[in-house]
Amino acid sequence: MANITAAEVNKLRKTTGAGMMDCKKALVEAEGDFDKAIEILRKKGQKVAAKRADRESTEGAVIAKVNSGATSGVIVSLNCETDFVAKNDTFVTLATDLAELALGFDNLDAFLAADYNGLTVADKLTEQTGVIGEKIEIGAFKKLDAAFVGSYIHAGNKIATLVGLSANVDGSQEAAKNVAMQAAAMNPVALNEEGVDQETIDKEIEIAKDQLRQEGKPEAMLDKIAQGKLNRFFKDNTLVNQDYIKDSKQSVAAYVKSVNGDLTVTAFERVALG
Repeated sequence: MANITAAEVNKLRKTTGAGMMDCKKALVEAEGDFDKAIEILRKKGQKVAAKRADRESTEGAVIAKVNSGATSGVIVSLNCETDFVAKNDTFVTLATDLAELALGFDNLDAFLAADYNGLTVADKLTEQTGVIGEKIEIGAFKKLDAAFVGSYIHAGNKIATLVGLSANVDGSQEAAKNVAMQAAAMNPVALNEEGVDQETIDKEIEIAKDQLRQEGKPEAMLDKIAQGKLNRFFKDNTLVNQDYIKDSKQSVAAYVKSVNGDLTVTAFERVALG
């Protein structure tokens, strides 16, 4: 039997919201596998609010930038070890300058090789590691191109998002910002149903069936009811199908169409620290 520590139990409790004993039992059953323990808790119907964002406890600043034509955007995460450094004005300025530079590149390798005041970006990061005394690195590099691109950076530079729209029309700027705020707040797993990978779909159906069996539902009914639960998962976890946070009576897709009947959300990117 795996040796489960109090720290591991506490971490699972904070991640899922389930009780301490339930968390310990799940970890024991999962033989210490954290992700498997989360799945076990979900199957048993325990309260789970596991974050789908990156779970590593990294610090830093996440910056989103959009070009002057609003047709291309980038998110760059400049990571460090402590919150003290992350909040330093000089560090945030460096992160912002690097994000501005990153607009001209399509991938991380090209960006790291780019010139930054006589040094490559990679060498600048090495230099700053020596100056600050903490490991400084690029944690994320996300690029998005669309007919219109909008961005949002959450207070404290901990979350940044980009949203692509199908056209540059009156109201596109406000719509893109509002949808980018939605993506930051609600952390969707994909743009729409088609964007959800098959592994996630299979896992959600399996979890739903296990819950239904525990409720005593007949085996013959499981597929139909589980499909209904999957549709609810799509509604809650895909951006265009989510309830719009500023008006829950309509979906995000419906909100965008209210701005312009031909307008749609074509893509999004989201990067979060912590």
